[in-house]
Amino acid sequence: MNLLDILKAWPLYILPHHFISRLVFRLTRIQCPTLVPPAIRLFSKVFKVNLAEALNPDPASYPTFNAFFTRPLQPALRPMAAGDQVMVSPVDGRISQMGKIETGRIFQAKGHEYSAVELLGGDEVRAAPFMQGQFMTIYLSPRDYHRIHMPLTGTLTEQVYVPGRLFSVAGHTVRTIPRLFARNERVVTLFDTEFGKLAMVLVGAINVAAIETVWDGLVTPPQGWGVKRQTFPDVNLAKGAEMGRFNMGSTVILLLENPSLAWNQALGADVALQLGQALANLPAKD
Repeated sequence: MNLLDILKAWPLYILPHHFISRLVFRLTRIQCPTLVPPAIRLFSKVFKVNLAEALNPDPASYPTFNAFFTRPLQPALRPMAAGDQVMVSPVDGRISQMGKIETGRIFQAKGHEYSAVELLGGDEVRAAPFMQGQFMTIYLSPRDYHRIHMPLTGTLTEQVYVPGRLFSVAGHTVRTIPRLFARNERVVTLFDTEFGKLAMVLVGAINVAAIETVWDGLVTPPQGWGVKRQTFPDVNLAKGAEMGRFNMGSTVILLLENPSLAWNQALGADVALQLGQALANLPAKD
């Protein structure tokens, strides 16, 4: 943590996070053929978006800015790493942190950690399988592909909406704001897999005006005032299948019950990832 990080993060405490994000929600869904394509071109230039990777690279083909944000990619560009025991990256992004969960504590940044219990909505039973497991935190920048896919084949057991703030999840706030990911609004999804339990936590952030899952549609907005738990029968998703999406950039946190996974040795903090890239080999659960 340094003084510049603190000065950049401090104003976020007083901003009306949800008001700003709901305004962005409305603006990015306006249909205006004269404004949307130029806005997409400008955004792509500023954030260095590779439009050639999009299934449809023509900015004029998108009816709204949000349709561009959640654009599909050409499938051949993101093949899934082969192997039933290979876990793959669920997104394009960059690793923030990864490693072991130590007695339920998850590392955020130097001097900062938070608990699996609070991240998963305050339920100790829900968090119990992950207390000695492993985690990976992946940051999605505005330039990245914003659809989220399954890192493993799994069966959905629970979806939990957890209300909260919408702090930025950029590097300076991660290094500065205590328990950031456990304070922000988020959608927790839990799966049973052949290798044990898997949690995928979709963390909202300022300007991230929508979090969706394929089985429930738009989960937020509207803003909720309490933890909301839901179950959806017969949701079985194969490795690589789409499971949700963000508007703008944000963060996905993976929690794995299995403590014996072998991470790819080339991975670490600040390493860029692509959807489908091999993350780890997983031994079957005993």
